Amino acid sequence: MSIDRRQFLKRAGVLTALGIGGTTFLFNSLNTATPAEASEFASPQKGLKGKRWGMVVDMKKFKTKEDIQLVINSCHKIHNVPNFGNPKDEIKWIWTDSFEHVFPGTENKYLDENTEKLPFLALCNHCDNPPCVRACPTQATFKRKDGVVGMDFHRCIGCRFCMAACPFGARSFNFRDPRPFIKEINPDYPTRTQGVVEKCNLCVERLDQGLLPECVEASKGAIVFGDLDDPNSEVRKILSKNYTIRRKPNLGTEPSIYYLIGGEENV
Repeated sequence: MSIDRRQFLKRAGVLTALGIGGTTFLFNSLNTATPAEASEFASPQKGLKGKRWGMVVDMKKFKTKEDIQLVINSCHKIHNVPNFGNPKDEIKWIWTDSFEHVFPGTENKYLDENTEKLPFLALCNHCDNPPCVRACPTQATFKRKDGVVGMDFHRCIGCRFCMAACPFGARSFNFRDPRPFIKEINPDYPTRTQGVVEKCNLCVERLDQGLLPECVEASKGAIVFGDLDDPNSEVRKILSKNYTIRRKPNLGTEPSIYYLIGGEENV
Protein backbone atom coordinates (compact mmCIF):
# COMPACT_ATOMS: atom_id res chain seq x y z
CA MET A 1 0.00 0.00 0.00
CA SER A 2 3.01 2.30 0.34
CA ILE A 3 4.22 4.50 -2.47
CA ASP A 4 7.68 5.92 -3.04
CA ARG A 5 8.59 9.61 -3.32
CA ARG A 6 8.45 9.64 -7.11
CA GLN A 7 4.96 8.13 -7.16
CA PHE A 8 3.84 10.58 -4.48
CA LEU A 9 5.03 13.62 -6.44
CA LYS A 10 3.59 12.32 -9.69
CA ARG A 11 0.14 11.77 -8.21
CA ALA A 12 0.20 15.02 -6.30
CA GLY A 13 1.08 16.83 -9.52
CA VAL A 14 -1.84 15.23 -11.34
CA LEU A 15 -4.26 16.28 -8.61
CA THR A 16 -2.90 19.82 -8.54
CA ALA A 17 -3.23 20.12 -12.32
CA LEU A 18 -6.83 19.01 -12.03
CA GLY A 19 -7.54 21.64 -9.40
CA ILE A 20 -7.98 19.29 -6.46
CA GLY A 21 -5.26 20.79 -4.26
CA GLY A 22 -3.08 17.75 -4.78
CA THR A 23 -0.21 17.77 -2.30
CA THR A 24 -2.13 18.75 0.82
CA PHE A 25 -4.97 16.30 0.28
CA LEU A 26 -2.71 13.49 -0.83
CA PHE A 27 -0.32 13.92 2.11
CA ASN A 28 -3.15 13.97 4.64
CA SER A 29 -4.80 10.94 3.03
CA LEU A 30 -1.67 8.81 2.94
CA ASN A 31 -1.04 9.39 6.62
CA THR A 32 -4.49 8.53 7.98
CA ALA A 33 -4.02 4.76 7.74
CA THR A 34 -1.60 3.03 10.07
CA PRO A 35 0.75 0.34 8.72
CA ALA A 36 -1.37 -2.28 10.47
CA GLU A 37 -4.53 -0.98 8.81
CA ALA A 38 -2.86 -0.80 5.42
CA SER A 39 -1.63 -4.39 5.77
CA GLU A 40 -5.08 -5.57 6.82
CA PHE A 41 -6.73 -3.98 3.81
CA ALA A 42 -4.05 -4.97 1.31
CA SER A 43 -3.98 -8.74 1.53
CA PRO A 44 -6.09 -11.66 2.71
CA GLN A 45 -5.62 -12.76 6.32
CA LYS A 46 -6.61 -16.02 7.96
CA GLY A 47 -9.99 -17.34 6.86
CA LEU A 48 -11.41 -18.57 3.58
CA LYS A 49 -8.71 -19.14 1.00
CA GLY A 50 -9.16 -18.64 -2.70
CA LYS A 51 -7.01 -17.53 -5.60
CA ARG A 52 -9.83 -15.71 -7.39
CA TRP A 53 -13.17 -15.19 -5.67
CA GLY A 54 -16.31 -15.02 -7.76
CA MET A 55 -20.09 -15.37 -7.64
CA VAL A 56 -22.94 -16.83 -9.61
CA VAL A 57 -26.27 -15.05 -9.11
CA ASP A 58 -29.13 -17.39 -10.04
CA MET A 59 -32.00 -14.99 -10.63
CA LYS A 60 -34.61 -17.69 -11.13
CA LYS A 61 -34.15 -18.77 -7.51
CA PHE A 62 -35.40 -15.41 -6.29
CA LYS A 63 -39.11 -16.10 -6.19
CA THR A 64 -40.30 -12.67 -5.05
CA LYS A 65 -39.10 -9.09 -4.87
CA GLU A 66 -39.06 -9.54 -1.09
CA ASP A 67 -36.43 -12.28 -1.47
CA ILE A 68 -34.21 -9.84 -3.34
CA GLN A 69 -34.83 -7.00 -0.91
CA LEU A 70 -33.83 -9.25 1.98
CA VAL A 71 -30.37 -9.65 0.44
CA ILE A 72 -29.99 -5.90 -0.01
CA ASN A 73 -31.18 -5.09 3.50
CA SER A 74 -28.88 -7.68 5.04
CA CYS A 75 -25.80 -6.33 3.24
CA HIS A 76 -26.57 -2.71 4.00
CA LYS A 77 -27.30 -3.38 7.65
CA ILE A 78 -23.99 -5.03 8.54
CA HIS A 79 -21.98 -2.49 6.52
CA ASN A 80 -23.62 0.60 8.01
CA VAL A 81 -24.93 1.82 4.66
CA PRO A 82 -27.02 4.95 5.30
CA ASN A 83 -30.53 5.51 4.02
CA PHE A 84 -30.97 9.15 3.06
CA GLY A 85 -34.53 8.55 1.95
CA ASN A 86 -34.13 9.80 -1.61
CA PRO A 87 -32.56 8.47 -4.84
CA LYS A 88 -30.44 11.62 -5.29
CA ASP A 89 -28.23 10.85 -2.27
CA GLU A 90 -28.56 7.05 -2.40
CA ILE A 91 -25.62 5.00 -1.15
CA LYS A 92 -25.68 1.48 -2.56
CA TRP A 93 -23.49 -1.55 -2.10
CA ILE A 94 -25.96 -3.90 -3.74
CA TRP A 95 -29.07 -2.76 -5.56
CA THR A 96 -31.60 -3.67 -8.24
CA ASP A 97 -32.25 -2.44 -11.74
CA SER A 98 -34.01 -3.64 -14.86
CA PHE A 99 -32.54 -6.26 -17.19
CA GLU A 100 -31.94 -3.70 -19.94
CA HIS A 101 -29.98 -1.44 -17.58
CA VAL A 102 -27.95 -4.20 -15.94
CA PHE A 103 -27.17 -5.88 -19.29
CA PRO A 104 -27.38 -3.11 -21.92
CA GLY A 105 -27.21 -4.34 -25.48
CA THR A 106 -28.46 -7.84 -24.68
CA GLU A 107 -32.16 -7.10 -24.39
CA ASN A 108 -34.55 -8.02 -27.22
CA LYS A 109 -38.26 -7.78 -27.88
CA TYR A 110 -38.74 -11.54 -27.34
CA LEU A 111 -37.57 -11.59 -23.73
CA ASP A 112 -39.99 -13.45 -21.52
CA GLU A 113 -42.12 -11.22 -19.31
CA ASN A 114 -40.56 -12.41 -16.07
CA THR A 115 -37.02 -11.59 -17.21
CA GLU A 116 -38.10 -8.26 -18.61
CA LYS A 117 -39.79 -7.12 -15.40
CA LEU A 118 -37.73 -8.88 -12.73
CA PRO A 119 -35.44 -6.54 -10.76
CA PHE A 120 -31.86 -7.76 -11.23
CA LEU A 121 -29.29 -7.59 -8.47
CA ALA A 122 -26.22 -5.50 -9.20
CA LEU A 123 -23.03 -4.92 -7.22
CA CYS A 124 -19.35 -4.23 -7.72
CA ASN A 125 -18.06 -6.74 -10.25
CA HIS A 126 -14.61 -7.14 -8.65
CA CYS A 127 -13.04 -7.13 -12.09
CA ASP A 128 -9.80 -8.79 -13.09
CA ASN A 129 -8.85 -5.52 -14.82
CA PRO A 130 -10.51 -2.89 -12.62
CA PRO A 131 -10.32 0.60 -14.19
CA CYS A 132 -11.22 2.13 -10.80
CA VAL A 133 -7.93 0.93 -9.33
CA ARG A 134 -5.92 2.50 -12.12
CA ALA A 135 -7.83 5.78 -11.75
CA CYS A 136 -7.39 6.16 -7.98
CA PRO A 137 -4.48 8.55 -7.21
CA THR A 138 -4.05 7.50 -3.57
CA GLN A 139 -4.54 3.71 -3.72
CA ALA A 140 -7.71 4.10 -1.68
CA THR A 141 -9.18 1.52 -4.02
CA PHE A 142 -7.01 -1.49 -4.69
CA LYS A 143 -7.10 -5.11 -5.82
CA ARG A 144 -6.21 -7.86 -3.36
CA LYS A 145 -4.35 -11.02 -4.33
CA ASP A 146 -7.62 -12.97 -4.17
CA GLY A 147 -9.26 -10.67 -6.72
CA VAL A 148 -11.34 -8.57 -4.34
CA VAL A 149 -11.41 -4.89 -5.27
CA GLY A 150 -11.36 -3.19 -1.90
CA MET A 151 -11.73 0.31 -0.45
CA ASP A 152 -9.56 1.89 2.22
CA PHE A 153 -11.81 4.68 3.49
CA HIS A 154 -8.89 6.31 5.31
CA ARG A 155 -7.13 7.02 2.03
CA CYS A 156 -10.11 8.29 0.03
CA ILE A 157 -9.83 12.01 -0.75
CA GLY A 158 -13.20 12.23 -2.49
CA CYS A 159 -11.84 13.03 -5.95
CA ARG A 160 -14.35 10.55 -7.45
CA PHE A 161 -11.98 9.49 -10.23
CA CYS A 162 -12.90 5.88 -9.44
CA MET A 163 -16.59 6.67 -9.91
CA ALA A 164 -15.89 8.15 -13.33
CA ALA A 165 -13.78 5.13 -14.28
CA CYS A 166 -16.25 2.44 -13.16
CA PRO A 167 -18.48 1.45 -16.10
CA PHE A 168 -21.01 -0.28 -13.83
CA GLY A 169 -22.11 2.58 -11.58
CA ALA A 170 -21.06 0.50 -8.58
CA ARG A 171 -19.72 3.35 -6.44
CA SER A 172 -21.49 5.93 -4.32
CA PHE A 173 -20.34 9.23 -2.86
CA ASN A 174 -21.27 10.61 0.54
CA PHE A 175 -22.28 14.18 -0.20
CA ARG A 176 -23.49 14.45 3.39
CA ASP A 177 -22.43 12.95 6.70
CA PRO A 178 -23.94 9.44 6.51
CA ARG A 179 -23.82 8.61 10.20
CA PRO A 180 -27.09 10.28 11.27
CA PHE A 181 -28.87 8.25 8.56
CA ILE A 182 -27.87 4.81 9.81
CA LYS A 183 -30.84 3.30 11.62
CA GLU A 184 -28.80 0.87 13.71
CA ILE A 185 -25.01 1.08 13.68
CA ASN A 186 -23.07 -2.17 13.53
CA PRO A 187 -20.10 -1.57 15.85
CA ASP A 188 -18.08 -4.28 14.11
CA TYR A 189 -17.80 -2.33 10.85
CA PRO A 190 -16.49 1.23 10.37
CA THR A 191 -18.84 4.05 9.48
CA ARG A 192 -17.85 6.58 6.83
CA THR A 193 -17.67 10.36 6.68
CA GLN A 194 -18.81 13.03 4.27
CA GLY A 195 -16.69 13.14 1.12
CA VAL A 196 -15.86 9.41 1.00
CA VAL A 197 -16.63 6.98 -1.84
CA GLU A 198 -17.86 3.50 -0.96
CA LYS A 199 -19.00 0.27 -2.58
CA CYS A 200 -19.34 -3.50 -2.09
CA ASN A 201 -16.13 -5.04 -0.76
CA LEU A 202 -17.26 -8.66 -1.19
CA CYS A 203 -17.38 -8.87 2.62
CA VAL A 204 -13.62 -9.12 3.06
CA GLU A 205 -14.10 -8.70 6.79
CA ARG A 206 -16.14 -11.92 6.74
CA LEU A 207 -13.89 -13.79 4.30
CA ASP A 208 -10.93 -13.15 6.55
CA GLN A 209 -12.86 -14.74 9.42
CA GLY A 210 -13.76 -17.82 7.40
CA LEU A 211 -17.33 -16.65 6.70
CA LEU A 212 -19.20 -16.35 3.41
CA PRO A 213 -20.30 -12.93 2.13
CA GLU A 214 -23.49 -11.73 3.81
CA CYS A 215 -25.46 -11.61 0.54
CA VAL A 216 -24.62 -15.27 -0.12
CA GLU A 217 -26.00 -16.38 3.24
CA ALA A 218 -29.07 -14.14 2.97
CA SER A 219 -29.91 -15.37 -0.55
CA LYS A 220 -30.71 -18.91 0.67
CA GLY A 221 -28.90 -20.57 -2.21
CA ALA A 222 -29.64 -18.07 -4.97
CA ILE A 223 -26.08 -16.70 -4.85
CA VAL A 224 -23.16 -19.12 -5.00
CA PHE A 225 -19.67 -18.04 -3.98
CA GLY A 226 -16.31 -19.68 -4.51
CA ASP A 227 -12.87 -19.83 -6.09
CA LEU A 228 -12.99 -19.30 -9.85
CA ASP A 229 -9.50 -20.80 -10.17
CA ASP A 230 -10.56 -24.05 -8.51
CA PRO A 231 -12.16 -26.45 -11.04
CA ASN A 232 -13.76 -28.36 -8.16
CA SER A 233 -15.46 -25.33 -6.61
CA GLU A 234 -19.23 -25.00 -6.82
CA VAL A 235 -19.06 -21.84 -8.90
CA ARG A 236 -16.82 -23.51 -11.48
CA LYS A 237 -19.14 -26.51 -11.69
CA ILE A 238 -22.10 -24.21 -12.32
CA LEU A 239 -20.20 -22.22 -14.93
CA SER A 240 -19.13 -25.39 -16.75
CA LYS A 241 -22.68 -26.77 -16.94
CA ASN A 242 -24.72 -23.63 -17.63
CA TYR A 243 -24.69 -20.62 -19.88
CA THR A 244 -24.07 -17.51 -17.82
CA ILE A 245 -23.77 -13.84 -18.66
CA ARG A 246 -21.75 -10.98 -17.20
CA ARG A 247 -22.19 -7.23 -17.25
CA LYS A 248 -20.60 -5.42 -20.23
CA PRO A 249 -18.02 -8.13 -21.00
CA ASN A 250 -17.02 -6.30 -24.18
CA LEU A 251 -15.23 -3.65 -22.08
CA GLY A 252 -12.50 -6.12 -21.11
CA THR A 253 -12.70 -5.55 -17.35
CA GLU A 254 -13.39 -9.29 -16.80
CA PRO A 255 -16.12 -9.17 -14.09
CA SER A 256 -16.11 -11.97 -11.52
CA ILE A 257 -19.90 -11.81 -11.02
CA TYR A 258 -21.86 -14.18 -13.27
CA TYR A 259 -25.61 -14.43 -13.77
CA LEU A 260 -28.00 -17.25 -14.54
CA ILE A 261 -31.17 -15.69 -15.90
CA GLY A 262 -33.37 -18.75 -16.32
CA GLY A 263 -33.85 -21.91 -18.30
CA GLU A 264 -31.36 -24.04 -16.36
CA GLU A 265 -33.03 -26.57 -14.09
CA ASN A 266 -30.00 -28.63 -13.10
CA VAL A 267 -28.25 -26.04 -10.91
